[in-house]
Amino acid sequence: VQLQASGGGWVQAGGSLRLSCAASGRSFSNYPVGWFRQAPGKEREFVARVTSRGSATYYADSVKGRFTISRDDSKNTVPLQMNSLKPEDTAVYFCAAGGYSYDARDYDYWGQGTQVTVSS
Repeated sequence: VQLQASGGGWVQAGGSLRLSCAASGRSFSNYPVGWFRQAPGKEREFVARVTSRGSATYYADSVKGRFTISRDDSKNTVPLQMNSLKPEDTAVYFCAAGGYSYDARDYDYWGQGTQVTVSS
């Protein structure tokens, strides 16, 4: 599975962005997918994940109620809708596939990151 994240950019606090993770490869619907982020000087942290076929979603407490993860297996994409953005959401965002937890080490496949910058 190959992944490519896109949709990052600059936005003012309170604004919205929609990231997308595009996948290539067979049987993508069988893979759980997660979004992670890494701010300068900090470790990579879990943001959200969706199970295979979209049966369940999970969020970090810091984004719950503001971010929504979904998946469209007909298009092999996993969007992350980010609303009410805060400056502390500023980070490089990564999508990953194959993991079943909040731990980045569990994920086998990673896309390149996309930068999100939220100004106050």
